Amino acid sequence: MIQRSIAPDIFTYNSLIYGFCMHDRIDEAKEMFDLIITENCYPDVVTYNTLINGFCKSKRVEDGMELFREMSQRGLFGGTVTYTTLIQGFFQARKQMYSHDGLCKYKHVDDALELFTEMEKKGVRGNVVTYNSLISCLCCYGRWRDASDYSKR
Repeated sequence: MIQRSIAPDIFTYNSLIYGFCMHDRIDEAKEMFDLIITENCYPDVVTYNTLINGFCKSKRVEDGMELFREMSQRGLFGGTVTYTTLIQGFFQARKQMYSHDGLCKYKHVDDALELFTEMEKKGVRGNVVTYNSLISCLCCYGRWRDASDYSKR
């Protein structure tokens, strides 16, 4: 593409980042993400969502949250997909770090609840996947009453 003097655009970069993420090459996806900015081609919501999803699937939800915060600083706002991906990421993180000291066990569910509350405050409507992810997370942590409350919303 470059040899033919065709400059890659955001769609090209998004496809490459997606491909890296799908093959669990998340560090290369992040390098590609960083390259975008140096090429005067700026990441969009799809770019961020793709990389956040890659981080969450790689059990690196904290990296996904960092990217989410950066996204907001750049004036881009996540929607239902962004929030749902992160909530699912917190649930998946529990499977990796199941309560070594009793504290990390509850940290992720509280992070997921905080994110859900932020989503609602910003006027982003959750969908069935969002609610199912949050309810599953709450049940997994033994927070039955909270899960029941969210299922009635």
